[in-house]
Amino acid sequence: MSKVLVIDDDNDMCLLLDRFLTRNGYEVSAINSGKAAIEWMKKNQPDIALCDFRLEDMTGAELLGKIKEMHPGIPVIIITGYSDVKDAVEVMKLGAYDYVTKPLFPDEILLTIKKALSPDNSEKVIVKPAMGPVTTNGAGPKAKTTAGGKYIIGDTPEFINIIKQIDLVAPTNFSVIIYGESGSGKEVIAQQIHQKSKRANKPFVAIDCGALSKELAGSELFGHEKGAFTGALNQKIGSLEIANEGTIFLDEIGNLSYDIQVSLLRVVQERKIRRVGGTKDIDLDVRIIVASNEKLWDAARSGKFREDLYHRFNEFSIEVPPLRERSKDIMVFAKHFLALTNEELGKNVKGFSKEVEDIFNNYVWYGNLRELKNVVKRSTLLTDGDYVEIKSLPFEITNFHKLQFDTPSVFTAKKNSNADTEQAAAAIPYENKLKSANLDAEYEVILDALKQANFNKSKAAKLLNIDRKTLYNKMKQFKAFNID
Repeated sequence: MSKVLVIDDDNDMCLLLDRFLTRNGYEVSAINSGKAAIEWMKKNQPDIALCDFRLEDMTGAELLGKIKEMHPGIPVIIITGYSDVKDAVEVMKLGAYDYVTKPLFPDEILLTIKKALSPDNSEKVIVKPAMGPVTTNGAGPKAKTTAGGKYIIGDTPEFINIIKQIDLVAPTNFSVIIYGESGSGKEVIAQQIHQKSKRANKPFVAIDCGALSKELAGSELFGHEKGAFTGALNQKIGSLEIANEGTIFLDEIGNLSYDIQVSLLRVVQERKIRRVGGTKDIDLDVRIIVASNEKLWDAARSGKFREDLYHRFNEFSIEVPPLRERSKDIMVFAKHFLALTNEELGKNVKGFSKEVEDIFNNYVWYGNLRELKNVVKRSTLLTDGDYVEIKSLPFEITNFHKLQFDTPSVFTAKKNSNADTEQAAAAIPYENKLKSANLDAEYEVILDALKQANFNKSKAAKLLNIDRKTLYNKMKQFKAFNID
């Protein structure tokens, strides 16, 4: 019987999940605070944890970090409200397995838990074969698979160019840097490079460096000998050694501490590793692919990343544009995810209504493919008919454009034609024009900072030299940022 830990400061939610999961054959422990959960896990080890994103005594991100330190292998599912989805996407980068949004649906919770506890819970975005074309309620692109039948490609020139770059670099032993926002499919590209290389029948090991604590990163990457440190009760083989003769993918490489970067440089230069606490060098033949959502050269110039390590990795680089910059691909991937979800749920939803397609094509997709996949999964689960309708979509998706540009301003007018711009600007009372212009300038500065930070609010706040709370309040003032 699998053990489930539920962490939520809402007693009613804990009680409901306890009863539901117990009826479905799970052993449940429900705890009302993050600190109490940490104390409980010092003596107990669940098979999976469900954690509310907003706890009274700590954030879901903080608690996730603590759980990963104590029990790195436990999948953690984040429970969040619609308004916190963009933050939940950031938590995914820290090692969360998945997230579910409130209000909770029993079938969705059960399905997510079963997937997380399955023998192969490493499924990432677009790694299953497509089930063939999925018809829609109108004309539109169809998903196409690559030669291996495992990955799909989009219709935009940018994505086709990525496939060409993969084909070019895969047969070599070059190290590769993949740049892209969270959820844009960087790991999938790394897997495709591995599958098309001469190492395809050897291990592919993926590590999220953002989920590694400073204390355990060395042990996770290089392994350790028995007695190397307190708690090292047995010898551990590190991920680099496991990937020997194959490929290791280091996601969010910029999160590694300086000390670990020094040790990793030795691995790249000498192709040898030494386990923590060990005295013997171990020969290593591994291809290293790394990924980052920020430019490593900029990080190197600012002293956050070793420049010599950057140059070792930078033999070849691939840029993955965010989904919002390749809108023609949205329905290609949406239909692919629909096919996968139909297979998973045993349903036969034929496609999306024209209204849903319009909404999908005009939404920003902050979480990129990962967010799109989750929206398709959830809406398919809630669909009773042949087509996904608007009523099955999350609130933040259906109300995105309603929340945009509600306040008249010169900036709003810029979105229109020149004639409309003059008319809209003239409609603003003269005494308010200066204030409006100042607000427009402030809006554009904030938007530019968010783009530079890949819409990471904490990083954007640092760029603007303000704290995160101030940035949040500013974004809330401009309804175009879709802050509830």
